[in-house]
Amino acid sequence: MRVITQHTLGGPEVLTIVDAPEPRPLPTEVLVRVKAIGLNPLEPRLRAGEFPLLGPPPFVLGWDISGVVEAAAQTWRFRPGDEVFGMPLFPRAAGAYAEFVAAPALHLVRKPASLSHVEASALPVVGLTAWQGLVDLGGVTEGDRVLIHGGGGGVGHVAIQIAKSLGAHVITTAGAGKREFVEGLGADEVVDYTAADFTEVVGDVDLVLDTLGGDTASRSLGVLRPGGHLVTAVAEEDTALIAKFEAAGMRFSGIAVEPDPVALRHLAALVEQGKLRVHVQETFPFERIADAHRLIERGHLRGKIVLTV
Repeated sequence: MRVITQHTLGGPEVLTIVDAPEPRPLPTEVLVRVKAIGLNPLEPRLRAGEFPLLGPPPFVLGWDISGVVEAAAQTWRFRPGDEVFGMPLFPRAAGAYAEFVAAPALHLVRKPASLSHVEASALPVVGLTAWQGLVDLGGVTEGDRVLIHGGGGGVGHVAIQIAKSLGAHVITTAGAGKREFVEGLGADEVVDYTAADFTEVVGDVDLVLDTLGGDTASRSLGVLRPGGHLVTAVAEEDTALIAKFEAAGMRFSGIAVEPDPVALRHLAALVEQGKLRVHVQETFPFERIADAHRLIERGHLRGKIVLTV
């Protein structure tokens, strides 16, 4: 099979397509013939060596996959021919930049017929991050005021739709060029961060979901109601920030996204109910992985980027 690997850390040019042995699934695993691979901003950072999640190269990046079960090893969950999607093994290496992936059957779910493989591959990381932040950690319920930073991005655009499905009043920050996009997803209020400071126009918020980093989380303290809750996907281990929120009587939670078939099935159900759609800005063929990484690194994406196999 073909895999995309790298032997050194560096720019997109270090990504190389090579031939490798097809993986063999362990007991309770399945072998998936990959049809599409969802790309995430984390992966260019790992490629460049910003932090050693996967250790030193060589390694194969990627987690988001959608494809067809080729073989099953001692598992009743799937049979050959089943269409599945998921985020296997994160944060351990899943080797998803490949034509075949061996994955725990428990980390995958059946792909809804209404989702293409491209759309399904774009959903797991961002969908699970948003679900675990809003539902598992945040406990968002009907009538809550929720502020989602970066509503036009991967996690943000899915989080808007999940929060709306829970009955929340959704406020989001986004650039002027994405206003129509996020309003179409259900955002009740949109703050153009290029023209206004959200801390001056937003208040009495029950929960803030931070997907941006920088000083966004710290500045969000002032918009929360007493006892409000910050959930962050980017500053989960910032001890000074945690102490600041706790001293103010606010709740602080950090998301380290995990494989979760129950949440994935909830996301699939929302898709089938017409309450959730994942937006794919652009697809790239397997051979153009370097170009896909360059686009991600330019930032300001609308939804997700997907690699087709």
